[in-house]
Amino acid sequence: MPWAWRCPNPSAAVTASLPLRPRSPLQAVPLPLEAMGRISGLVPSRFLTLLAHLVVVITLFWSRDSNIQACLPLTFTPEEYEKQDIQLVAALSVTLGLFAVELAGFFLGVSMFNSTQSLISIGAHCSASVALSFFIFERWECTTYWYIFVFCSALPAVTEMALFISVFGLKKKPF
Repeated sequence: MPWAWRCPNPSAAVTASLPLRPRSPLQAVPLPLEAMGRISGLVPSRFLTLLAHLVVVITLFWSRDSNIQACLPLTFTPEEYEKQDIQLVAALSVTLGLFAVELAGFFLGVSMFNSTQSLISIGAHCSASVALSFFIFERWECTTYWYIFVFCSALPAVTEMALFISVFGLKKKPF
């Protein structure tokens, strides 16, 4: 390439010749190269912790019997068991709904490259995966699930919904 000999920075010559046009709020903005390394590590980490949490919740659906029995006294009626089962299934179903919100925001690109949301999501879902594993294996009471739910499922979903409102409602870039 003969022009590379004359231009000390070939990439500057290429980008300088591109026409400038206004960007829409949803259009991708090129990131500096030093930011790409950090973000490229957060995206797969976030996806993997989200899936790990999802797998543990699905496993909890299958093995909820021992946790329900831990919530009940030693002698319980079938009605008490059914009531606790319905409460735990409702909590797990709401958790799956919040997963849908987070996965939609992630795959639509609303929050895929937002490092703040990625860090919140990674911390929450990693904590949830560990806590729910203990919840299953140690047969914790059902009320403990609500604490895990609030801090590890509802918190990242609420911040994801705030990003949805910011991007689609207010037409602002979240980063």
